[in-house]
Amino acid sequence: MYILNKELFFPPVEFADEDGMFAIGGDLSTERLLLAYRSGIFPWYNEDQPILWWWTSPRLMIQPNEVRISHSLRNILNQNTFHVTFNSDFVGVIHGCKEVKRKNQDGTWIMPEIIDAFTDLHRLGYAHSVEVYKNEKFVGGLYGMALGKIFFGESMFAVEPNASKVAFVHLCRHLQLKGFDWIDCQQDTPHMRSFGGRLIESDDFLNVLRENQLFMLGSDKPSEF
Repeated sequence: MYILNKELFFPPVEFADEDGMFAIGGDLSTERLLLAYRSGIFPWYNEDQPILWWWTSPRLMIQPNEVRISHSLRNILNQNTFHVTFNSDFVGVIHGCKEVKRKNQDGTWIMPEIIDAFTDLHRLGYAHSVEVYKNEKFVGGLYGMALGKIFFGESMFAVEPNASKVAFVHLCRHLQLKGFDWIDCQQDTPHMRSFGGRLIESDDFLNVLRENQLFMLGSDKPSEF
């Protein structure tokens, strides 16, 4: 296990343990977070823990043009009962993800410092949000990072049934229009598998990052979203 200091550095991802954790400490500066996501690394930790950095493998990924939409969800989309926007309330979305109660989960990993860090990334054009409204009420959304042609999903929430699913489908359609190749789901979940997520091995994921030139100097410019 590597203990990070102020140096802008991550160890090789091959040193991750079987659960995917491989580094501890450091900070949530914009520079470090950009380096992390360019390398397929993400922070994930609880309130009583130091910053923990993860590399999960195999990785659950979705190609936006292959998203699977169930018949029932397609009917909901066709009813146009939800109104969807992009980047209109990033702070509202990240707070919604923080505050929503989740089954079999106590507390949240979205700490105030996470909110501050990703809000800064949003202001700089790297982090993005999708907002869902019903009858002018804010009912769900999601947020994540866009680098190269990859969208790195962070979290989603819903206070109305199907609102987060609607947000995700609209995200996929938007990413298709913008020429994105992949959505990184970070975690292997039945919810993301239901949308067509599939596991890709470590070497293949590294190749995806290389194809997007995320390892190259200057590749951390904001993507067109």
